[in-house]
Amino acid sequence: MTVLHQPATTGDVLKYEVNPNYTRETVTLLAGMTYPVGAVLGRITASGKHTLSPDTGTDGSETAAAVLLYGVDATLADAVGVVVARGPAIVSKAALVFDATVDDAPKTATKHGQLASLGIEPRDTA
Repeated sequence: MTVLHQPATTGDVLKYEVNPNYTRETVTLLAGMTYPVGAVLGRITASGKHTLSPDTGTDGSETAAAVLLYGVDATLADAVGVVVARGPAIVSKAALVFDATVDDAPKTATKHGQLASLGIEPRDTA
């Protein structure tokens, strides 16, 4: 029997937001990769572009600043994406996608805390 896999959707990630006109923003994603739904993004201070938020760094992107709501292919050039950038909002912890450097529970908890400080609350039960 063939097993079909459905890709993640916005509904898998975003469980509640107070008002999309307030919580969402359109951002520029840095070229060089495909960004999946639920990507935890950081903002590069110098350019204002967003990229996956790494564990450490000095360009500003090391601080989680948003969660991507729709997958975006930015492999060849910068692209536009829609993110939840502020709360009140609830996202599913299980649906969040982190940079490869965020590879253990303490690092993940740090990213969850950074999102929570923006009013974007990661929850297990969402």
